[in-house]
Amino acid sequence: MNIIVSGSMAYDRIMNFPGYFSDHILPDKIHVLNVCFQVDGMKEKYGGTAGNIAYALRMLGGNPIICATIGHDYQKYFKWLQKNGISTENIKIIADEFTAGAYITTDLSDNQITGFNPGAMKYPCKIDFDKFAPPETIVIVSPGNFEDMVEYPRDCKARGIDYILDPGQSLPMWDKNDLMEAIDGCRILIVNDYELSLVISKTGLNKNALLKMTGTIITTLGELGSQVSSLESEISIPAVKLEKVVDPTGAGDAYRGGLLSGLVQGKDIVQSAKMGSVSASYAVETYGTQEYSFTLEEYHQRLNDSL
Repeated sequence: MNIIVSGSMAYDRIMNFPGYFSDHILPDKIHVLNVCFQVDGMKEKYGGTAGNIAYALRMLGGNPIICATIGHDYQKYFKWLQKNGISTENIKIIADEFTAGAYITTDLSDNQITGFNPGAMKYPCKIDFDKFAPPETIVIVSPGNFEDMVEYPRDCKARGIDYILDPGQSLPMWDKNDLMEAIDGCRILIVNDYELSLVISKTGLNKNALLKMTGTIITTLGELGSQVSSLESEISIPAVKLEKVVDPTGAGDAYRGGLLSGLVQGKDIVQSAKMGSVSASYAVETYGTQEYSFTLEEYHQRLNDSL
């Protein structure tokens, strides 16, 4: 099965400020703000929606095809992907740009200041879908280059290829018509609860009307699990109970990887969503989005325990 993962590739540069931002920002001087926060080091992690989802899929034995753009500083990321058995063949290198990067500084109160450089993500990947047999292909369209996000649903529908729409943080960029066109005919629309409200607001359609266009909506709810909705039913999928949550960043992408893995194995949507929950549970146990690991035996034991 061809599992095409469209989205972003990014480096996450994570810094900790050993103080409080509020001690250095004067409320009456915000109009002339000029501050410098000296951090106590930086950790670089591999991230981006496409990279994170592909990693989760690979952990479950899948062979994802990443469709994304990356900058001239791609070498470290490619080595990481190759180490984990993930193909880089369809990742487009943009020689004049850096890889997309998030620069995240956190203070002692867990307040964050983030700077994001889209870099290579500004350029479309434009994968050739004609290379893939429609009955043997599934695509997930996740946040990345916006031109790709708009065009890929059209390309998939024109060829009879199943696709999952995962608009995420790109939603503010969509206009009503393009968003409705992308939703119409997708196998699954996957959003969190806030994003579902935004989709409803942008399209002017209620949830039932959206379900007539897509058939299935999966709403992720963080520590409350997720909900699988169709016109026939609403099924709650609980989150896996853990003793310790280290970092929830990347849990949503891990969920999507587990979900996709279930679908390509021929499992039904509820079973696949439960696999998504288990993948997400491993992600939140570690610091970083591609730092977790497990054996298939450990995974299936946790899956069985959570049923």
